[in-house]
Amino acid sequence: MAKIDDIIDDFEYLEEWEDRYRYVIELGKALPDLPDSDKTPENKVRGCASQVWLVHETGDGPDPVMTFRGDSDAHIVRGLVAIVLAIYSGKHASEIAKLDALEIFGKIGMIEHLSAQRANGLRSMVARIQAEATARMATA
Repeated sequence: MAKIDDIIDDFEYLEEWEDRYRYVIELGKALPDLPDSDKTPENKVRGCASQVWLVHETGDGPDPVMTFRGDSDAHIVRGLVAIVLAIYSGKHASEIAKLDALEIFGKIGMIEHLSAQRANGLRSMVARIQAEATARMATA
């Protein structure tokens, strides 16, 4: 999986939005497929026009490291999932709860190039991940 710093650098290098969209699609293609057994109603992200699933594994302790996997049935959205996973996966729950992926999407200029439905879906993904992190800290 790509690292978020590399993705940000790549976005700065790509000046044309067509190239950036192609890059987002390539990130999505590189994302490992989520097994059908994980594509359950519980893992489905509500608020997304496309189908999006998020799964997490949580480490031990009061501030566990959380790893996320995800998938979508739409090419661009799958790329957005890949970017979200690059931002959050492998971090401690306390970092995840404070980290605003939407700020990073704004920094790379992606937010203003998303349709309203995709932007809402992105917000839903971020809210879901942050809620999972907050819940893990509360129960640890």
